[in-house]
Amino acid sequence: MTPLPKKPPVGDRQDKGEDVQAMFASIAPTYDLLNRTLSLGVDRLWRREAVALALAHDPQRLLDVATGTADFAIELKRAAPHAEVIGSDFVPAMLEIGREKVRAKGLEIQLEQGDALNLPYPDNHFDAVTCSFGFRNFADYARGFAEMWRVLKPGGRVVILEFPPPKKDLFGQLFRFYFQQVLPRIGGLVSGNKEAYSYLPESTLAFPEPERLAGLMRATGFRTRYKLLTFGIAAIHVGDKR
Repeated sequence: MTPLPKKPPVGDRQDKGEDVQAMFASIAPTYDLLNRTLSLGVDRLWRREAVALALAHDPQRLLDVATGTADFAIELKRAAPHAEVIGSDFVPAMLEIGREKVRAKGLEIQLEQGDALNLPYPDNHFDAVTCSFGFRNFADYARGFAEMWRVLKPGGRVVILEFPPPKKDLFGQLFRFYFQQVLPRIGGLVSGNKEAYSYLPESTLAFPEPERLAGLMRATGFRTRYKLLTFGIAAIHVGDKR
């Protein structure tokens, strides 16, 4: 039996790139099914709102970083069929599933392997850059924002959709229980890798609070605002390059 990959460390400035890559490769075949099931489909509504913000200024060239199986890239292309959409990820197994989905839907989306901390694109190249539920896996958040800034044209926009740490109110406590106790068990049963689905709540709890993440964006140079979704389960951060 092939041993399961090691669970990556969580939080900022961690040496976790290879572990994250191996972990997501191991759960790639069940990743989409589990996302739909575990979020009760609410993630689709979050993505639609984030897509609308990303497309607000009619961008012609878009990059979706940490695209995974390309769900967000597909939503972007459907909403803006005239635009060039590129999805970048460093897990080949996830990209292969994404390519199958793109082909089945008859869409033109380039899915390319790349490191979010060293993007293989020239400066000032994209009108919009997006990242949907992948930013917390970055080994260095400031460097991730710096790379997004670098490849973004002046006047361009970055949109980050992510899970912030649950609030400490009643709903937040209930969601924290679900996240830490229920989700790993369901994820483990379906994927065979409980550790991967215990990483999800751990990485969320270690992620910056929304205002702190906005501060990192402002420190990069972005004009930033954010919005909490569904009682704070998710958050959208928008940054405009001046």
